Amino acid sequence: MAMALQEISAKELRGRWEQAGSREAVLFYTPLCGTCKLAERMLGIVLEAGGTIPVSKININYAPGLAQDWEVSSVPALIIFQAGFLVQKQYALHSVVDLQRWLKL
Repeated sequence: MAMALQEISAKELRGRWEQAGSREAVLFYTPLCGTCKLAERMLGIVLEAGGTIPVSKININYAPGLAQDWEVSSVPALIIFQAGFLVQKQYALHSVVDLQRWLKL
């Protein structure tokens, strides 16, 4: 059984930016998006395998400011950030192998 991603609020995510240096990823999603559910399942498999940076998820409907700041134009969107700065943004989450490569420690 794949691991479930932890839901995070926009406030919690902004608080993490202040922590020095570590990379982290967040999946922007909406609850009724089928592709988002698939992306979440694939991320669960990657996380279960280990060796990845931390990954959380956030409902884009509750984080419009973040979506605007990072110019998130559609969901699912996987944002990788470090110390509050966007490092990578991926919309096309094609495979578990791609996700493992993007999320390596």
